[in-house]
Amino acid sequence: MTTTSPPLDRRYDLDWIRVGAFFLLILYHTGMFYVPWDWHVKTPHPVEALEPFMLMTNPWRLTLLFLVSGAATRFMADKVSVAKLTTARIARLLPPLIFAMLVIVPPQSYYQIVEYIAAHPGTPLTVDNFWIRYVTASGHWCGTDGNCLITPTWNHMWFVAYLFVYTMVLAAMLLVWKKAGEHIQKGAEWLLKGVGLFVWPVLFLGMLRATLYAKFGETHALVDDPYVHAVSFSAFLLGFGMAKSEVLRDRLTSMRLPALVAAVAAWAIWSWMVWTYWRHDGLPQPSPLVGLAGRFVFAIQGWYAIVAILGFGAKHLASKGGPALRYLTLGVFPFYLVHQTLIVVMAHHLAKLGLPQGVEGAILVVATFAGCFATYEIVRRIPGVRILFGLKGQPAEAVAKRPPAFA
Repeated sequence: MTTTSPPLDRRYDLDWIRVGAFFLLILYHTGMFYVPWDWHVKTPHPVEALEPFMLMTNPWRLTLLFLVSGAATRFMADKVSVAKLTTARIARLLPPLIFAMLVIVPPQSYYQIVEYIAAHPGTPLTVDNFWIRYVTASGHWCGTDGNCLITPTWNHMWFVAYLFVYTMVLAAMLLVWKKAGEHIQKGAEWLLKGVGLFVWPVLFLGMLRATLYAKFGETHALVDDPYVHAVSFSAFLLGFGMAKSEVLRDRLTSMRLPALVAAVAAWAIWSWMVWTYWRHDGLPQPSPLVGLAGRFVFAIQGWYAIVAILGFGAKHLASKGGPALRYLTLGVFPFYLVHQTLIVVMAHHLAKLGLPQGVEGAILVVATFAGCFATYEIVRRIPGVRILFGLKGQPAEAVAKRPPAFA
């Protein structure tokens, strides 16, 4: 006789993975200051050797975050009505997005223009009356290549904008498909069994990379970003479906080591291909067959890394709750809001001091984490400001201290 385990009501492992993924973004965006790739501000001394380490997370970092966000939405959707889910998500995501676009993100654009002006003497661009020109979309900040900085912009907050849209679409789905979570879960359990766990997602992601990405790239502009939507919304729905699946949790746990080995191998191959063919203009271009193979290597690295992370998380973090996790789970959203602006502003000014790059990078990472913690500690204590940083209007300790009639 077989027994059925009770449904999962909480996934501490997914909470830890979410915290870790957001912390990883701080390191990644610090790295963006140093690698030769385009970014808002850049070091005068790019470090090409850092590129393979940046490529280690590119294929899976944000896909994993969308998957974990979908899982969190499942737990919430199973406890409240669609109306309450929609209202809660609007209150959690929309005020921080608007606030960030008007207050937190503008310094990133400001220093981007400042560095462009410094690199192009004689340019007519200025930052006079910057904020007014920024919010009224009247800056006319266009480079010599014809590309213009369109403002207001959301920069790194594109993730929040996309997550808001996906949640609203899911809420609409739940109105007509009330058991969407259960049905998606059953479909995922059926599809991701045996070799299917390794084959079908790779084929799906590889085909998207070979078709939509090859044609449209990534824009993060919402309305013209079919590749990112296809990957990210699929990951969001998969997370929504698999959040309560003990079957998938056990499969991921059992396959974590093979997935990790395969992900590392794919990363080595992908890094070699980028270094050989796509690091910068002027390199020999690969044949169409090699280019297509690269698309699927990217997909292999991305999906197998996600399998490994979810598997190791389920194995080692499933019972690791506690005060530290509660603190960090609430804190990562404010961290996410402010981290890139802290990096951009501090990196711009640190670069002028002529410090050794190792020392400069260490200061930048430590100062960014310190700034994130300080921001969280400040804003979580101010009821009127909490909602602007994705926190509920009143801290739990304040509610607990109210008289019973008002608690």
